[in-house]
Amino acid sequence: MAQSVKAEKLGAREALRDVGSSSFLLRDAGGDEGGTLGPDTIARQTSEGVELLPIIHPDRRRPKFDFPKAWKHLKILVKDKDRTDELFGVLDALPWRGVGEQAAAFLATDRGRDIYQSEPYLPDILDDHATLRQMPRGSFADVYCNFMETEGLTAAGLIEEANVYRKDLVKLEDGVEWYNNRLRDTHDILHVLTGYGRDTLGEQCLLAFLFDQRPSPGHLFLGWLGTLLMMAKLKTKAPVLRAFLQARRDGRLTQRIVEHSIRELLPLPIEDVRRKLSIPEPKIYLQALETWRSEGIDPHALLGKQGA
Repeated sequence: MAQSVKAEKLGAREALRDVGSSSFLLRDAGGDEGGTLGPDTIARQTSEGVELLPIIHPDRRRPKFDFPKAWKHLKILVKDKDRTDELFGVLDALPWRGVGEQAAAFLATDRGRDIYQSEPYLPDILDDHATLRQMPRGSFADVYCNFMETEGLTAAGLIEEANVYRKDLVKLEDGVEWYNNRLRDTHDILHVLTGYGRDTLGEQCLLAFLFDQRPSPGHLFLGWLGTLLMMAKLKTKAPVLRAFLQARRDGRLTQRIVEHSIRELLPLPIEDVRRKLSIPEPKIYLQALETWRSEGIDPHALLGKQGA
């Protein structure tokens, strides 16, 4: 639970300084499956004073793999690829087990603490298109708004999809939850920055790319599965496998966007942002789309009617 400390009782600057002097690192990483993680504290100044949260909540346990659960959700997803809630079920059953350590390490840095203060909740920033549209044409913000409005998407909408499956899960208020939320909320940002679209191959390539952003075996497993299904069901000269492998390779080279200030990136020209994060052009994926155009294939229906 968040604990508010009034500024009159403890000055905001002193509180933040005192919290900043702690280690911010895991005291007990818990090497065993399901081992506990030890908490430290992170502070954020709000309009009501200083909010203190543990980086690792005392009740948070290391995520565990649940292969039967993953298989259950996967069977439903294969039958209906539009069941996004089942996708979240697969990802949660095959999680990134080291996310607690990574969140703690990031929040130990000055940049991590600055971003924690300035970007408490990304959807509030990303869905404020009125403000984003004031940024220069050709900026990351401009291209992001164009993409989201064309696709009919919102950052809040992605949360609603996740909550279809996760609504009954206990949410622990700590730094790991904040970090996990950023990982979720940057999904559509990465569509924009990588150039991988929301067509079937684009989604599989993004899953491959995401593995080094969020090393969850679920991302790589789903990406490989979707790619192999395309190759098995579709007669095409498009370089499907090579596009997927390029995305996997490029993901290794790219900086983790969740650990960059989105506010600072949004006003920049989008090509500058791509260079800053070391995101290459998805050349083979674009070749695949061009091949499908020449073959009269709709890339959005590859695992639908055309793939049946």
